[in-house]
Amino acid sequence: MKDNKPKVILLVAGEGKRLRPYTSDRPKCMVEVNGISLIDRQLAVLRAEGLEDIMMIGGYKAEMLRKFNTKLKINPRYYNTNMLWTLFCAEEELEGDVIVSYGDIVYSREILKSLLKSTADIAVTIDKEWESYWQARNEDPLDDAETLKLREDGTIGEIGQKPKSLNEIEGQYMGLMKFSANGVKQIKEIFNSAIKDKKVLGKEVENAYMTDLLQAVINSERQITAVPIFGEWIEIDTVNDLELPVTRDRLYLTEI
Repeated sequence: MKDNKPKVILLVAGEGKRLRPYTSDRPKCMVEVNGISLIDRQLAVLRAEGLEDIMMIGGYKAEMLRKFNTKLKINPRYYNTNMLWTLFCAEEELEGDVIVSYGDIVYSREILKSLLKSTADIAVTIDKEWESYWQARNEDPLDDAETLKLREDGTIGEIGQKPKSLNEIEGQYMGLMKFSANGVKQIKEIFNSAIKDKKVLGKEVENAYMTDLLQAVINSERQITAVPIFGEWIEIDTVNDLELPVTRDRLYLTEI
């Protein structure tokens, strides 16, 4: 019987400079929270849902990732490229249904189940309860936030821009998404067009974010469906994130 479960691609190339000294000797995804690394926590959730076809795309200290018994691809230009470039270092893996996740997040099994249930060609998890979390992490939530505007039908109309007010943020992009085979075809078309133009949304392709790709999809009049979630995830981006009480409070909600 054919296994219809999607493959998983984890974007784990980053250095995590804002997490020094914790990342001085390891990739960002291997930083530990309460004694367990971010990547171990994420792999446990993925495997609990039967997702075993997993590839990591590493960069900084990537050889350390071999111990996790997944496929491994390396972005040799990790130090001067961004998420979009890292993803397409494994373009040959972008076939069929694919989940793409950042490596510096941990999320609950319930969030993953919600994403897996979506039948949309492109589905992106968004946290509707983001504001209190961002307030705990930042003096001004707008400093590290991006726009996310929803249409009445639940699709995303705008993502990844600099917000002028909280009203422009109807949910927080997590860095967790799912593409159907048709969705994969769509993002490949956008990326390959960007390679020819050497730009995506006015940015050099090498420096573009995943949200730039998603906005380019929206601009091409294709749909991206929001999968609303309500907390139950953490992001570790700075030393402060490791030390905040809110990290511990939310972490237990992600545990299996």
